Amino acid sequence: MSETNSAAETVAPHRYTAAMAADIEARWQDFWDAEGTYEAPNPSGDLAGNPELAAKPKKFIMDMFPYPSGAGLHVGHPLGYIATDVFARHQRMTGHNVLHTLGFDAFGLPAEQYAVQTGTHPRVSTEANIENMTAQLRRLGLGHDKRRSFATIESEYYKWTQWIFLRIFNSWYDTEADRARPIDELVAQFESGSRPTPDGRDWSALSSVERADVLSGYRLAYASAAPVNWSPGLGTVLANEEVTADGRSERGNFPVFKAKLRQWNMRITAYADRLLNDLDGLDWPEAIKLQQRNWIGRSEGARVDFPVDGAGDITVFTTRQDTLFGATYMVLAPEHELVERIIPAAWPEGTHAVWTGGHASPAEAVTAYRKLAAAKSDVERQAEAKDKTGVFTGAYATNPVSGEKVPVFIADYVLMGYGTGAIMAVPAHDARDFAFARAFELPMRCVVQPSDDRGTDPSAWDDAFSSYEAKLVNSANDEISLNGLGVVDAKAKITEWLKERGVGEGTVNFRLRDWLFSRQRYWGEPFPIVYDEDGIAHPLPESMLPLELPEVDDYSPRTFDPEDADTQPETPLSRNADWVNVTLDLGDGNGPRKYRRETNTMPNWAGSCWYELRYLDPYNDEKLVDPAIEQYWMGPREGQPTGGVDLYVGGAEHAVLHLLYARFWSKVLHDLGHISSAEPFHKLYNQGMIQAFVYRDSRGIAVPAAEVEERDGTFYYQGEKVSRVLGKMGKSLKNAVTPDEICAEYGADTLRLYEMAMGPLDVSRPWDTRAVVGQYRLLQRLWRNVVDEETGEVTVVDTEPGEETLRALHKAIDGAGQDMAGMRFNTAIAKVTELNNHLTKAGGPLSRSVAESLVLLVAPLAPHIAEELWHRLGHTESVVHQDFPVADPAYVVDEAVTCVVQVKGKVKARLEISPSITDEELEALALADPAVVAALGGAGIRKVIVRAPKLVNIVPA
Repeated sequence: MSETNSAAETVAPHRYTAAMAADIEARWQDFWDAEGTYEAPNPSGDLAGNPELAAKPKKFIMDMFPYPSGAGLHVGHPLGYIATDVFARHQRMTGHNVLHTLGFDAFGLPAEQYAVQTGTHPRVSTEANIENMTAQLRRLGLGHDKRRSFATIESEYYKWTQWIFLRIFNSWYDTEADRARPIDELVAQFESGSRPTPDGRDWSALSSVERADVLSGYRLAYASAAPVNWSPGLGTVLANEEVTADGRSERGNFPVFKAKLRQWNMRITAYADRLLNDLDGLDWPEAIKLQQRNWIGRSEGARVDFPVDGAGDITVFTTRQDTLFGATYMVLAPEHELVERIIPAAWPEGTHAVWTGGHASPAEAVTAYRKLAAAKSDVERQAEAKDKTGVFTGAYATNPVSGEKVPVFIADYVLMGYGTGAIMAVPAHDARDFAFARAFELPMRCVVQPSDDRGTDPSAWDDAFSSYEAKLVNSANDEISLNGLGVVDAKAKITEWLKERGVGEGTVNFRLRDWLFSRQRYWGEPFPIVYDEDGIAHPLPESMLPLELPEVDDYSPRTFDPEDADTQPETPLSRNADWVNVTLDLGDGNGPRKYRRETNTMPNWAGSCWYELRYLDPYNDEKLVDPAIEQYWMGPREGQPTGGVDLYVGGAEHAVLHLLYARFWSKVLHDLGHISSAEPFHKLYNQGMIQAFVYRDSRGIAVPAAEVEERDGTFYYQGEKVSRVLGKMGKSLKNAVTPDEICAEYGADTLRLYEMAMGPLDVSRPWDTRAVVGQYRLLQRLWRNVVDEETGEVTVVDTEPGEETLRALHKAIDGAGQDMAGMRFNTAIAKVTELNNHLTKAGGPLSRSVAESLVLLVAPLAPHIAEELWHRLGHTESVVHQDFPVADPAYVVDEAVTCVVQVKGKVKARLEISPSITDEELEALALADPAVVAALGGAGIRKVIVRAPKLVNIVPA
């Protein structure tokens, strides 16, 4: 404790100090827990017998799931939690039934990596971290309904995560109905013949393996062998969203390579249009909506088939089908599945030497190039400035409009994650294709008339020419001519021509890829899937859920060289043979059979895709959620057409990860009739970040911020000069300040006030421990205005306050109330501070009505001191559920304002008037004023300009 606080305690035994704050806060936290103060009643049962409570509007307020880190909290972590707590408390006091709680997203790599290093079971370290974090959060006085809290690692919870996975596995997307439907309905269509099988055979003629393969092409959860992001350093594959812009893992910063592995996927692409369209009805920051729109990446164009002799078609997607006559070569992504099928045994006669890369055969060239490409990130592969590399496959395709044979290359600037993983190259009109064509001495043809004087011979150009305004040239065959057409008309004409001849059609493409849903790790939800002897995947019956994680001796995936792209995964679960190989009766009429369990686990995002639903009905063992409860808290209503949580607060970094995945799961569950809300979160608010100064020595190594000294604007650590920059707060940067430290020094209410007063909630701001004392002194003045520091007695009196105090009080009530409702907590605190200062300066004991209003006003912000003062004022019920004060409009407006009256631009009178006066009333008063009449001297009036209530300007005739 500071010397100032210790000295003050000696002088004033009942002064509000850190020690008193600690006692007050602990007592009221115990009281709230014992009384269930924050328990939100549900509509089934709780509200039925309480009409008054049932009549209240509901408010469901959520924070983004915290991960229980071993490092515990620093003061930056609770920013959003305190904000939602203040908002929730204000909503309770303004007549709402509020649901506000917090659980833990507890599966994931950090605990598993710690287990690999120490041998400690991930559950042991995770539960210890949860216990520590729970204690830290409790100390802040957060008003959570603790009955509803849970961790995703609890089997009672992930039973339903597995159940949802099975619902998704057993569903398909019906494009005609534009929704998901049970897979059994698709099977019925195949059985009846109303939907033909892919090869036209009767469903009954297909083997069980063939049927499974057909259905896998429709299922919303399916396993397939495809190019994936492989991180040997983590021993697992990653979704696109988990790879950073520089091609490394978001977790651990390990290199990420492309590899072909069999993995589980979620067919999120089926919902691409709905995920786009429903953004319009959400109250989200426009920046987040834009990120999702860009990630989904809808583009309209055409699918075009280029035949390859003996190997089928290479299909491309292009948004510039008008330039098809200019396609002089093709490029496949190195990972494209057609590569092996099209490469010949030897180089065709006359193959250009630069195309072969110096290799003796196409197979040798392709193998070598693929290995090089796999070691590069997607960003590196697409870098505009890099030299274009590639190799000829030895195959030629036919341009469907010109009939020309065009060479087919593989090159790393084409990615499987975009379009079809194949492009038609139009080098005259695309900068990347132009550079590649120059490097490999490929032909170029101008088909869009340049608007400058460069001419139409691309070999003389310095770069490609691209335009949506120019006319088409050199684009005709015996059946169609695009010459002279603009881009829009040319696109329409060639698309129709392609469709008529069965070699293409207009289509929509998305940047969004299916969600990679497998992880080769231990600490995650097991898949409720088993495989029979034919390799067919079977869902476990619901009676076998939850499928719990088995014990294993080694938590690590197979040890890899982080830089070796050729390694293959070996999961921890695969080494537990007794768990993997089982005999089960799945209740399908086949009796007990031998099966092999899936040995991948679900990604850490799985549990956070639906946790808002578990908050509603956390003890339901029979259903995912009671329909009446879900409808009450999250169902569609006026202004919220797709339903969802009323307020969701968290960081902007989850824009295309958690938020996109959760929206997808909600839409599937809605389509299948399990929930009424088609969106999980109606209103999203992104809080800013609390930053801190990072100090680094001459080696660039962070030094303890608390031990840095400042001398004349220069900073020193142990006598050595250090640099200072504003950055993140964290243990590794040695600048973390824990909430425990601030609570010990000043109390939790002071910490709450300081974090809310630092600035607008959605803006990042620097932490300054020295500034915390300002909010501490505010609480001390508040305390002194109600309690005598010498005796501890309440000093209020039962008299009516004066008009000046009433005006200060009601302006504060009106302004702070609006600010809290709008989450402008910094300005709300400023208004409370202004009122408290007024009351302090006024002197004398407070009127009881003013003291009680002041306590209610501060209750959402500093609940502990408010609860203490409320009870000291003689109340027995908690301040938490009291009504927030209501401002009297008569005292909110200023009693009078001064209006300046000018004649010929010179001030002739000043009028004290009502601020609500009309222009007509003000003009009449001004013209009747004796000073104005004298100034006019009987002259006529040409014009009167009125700006009520502050100005009247009279222009004589």
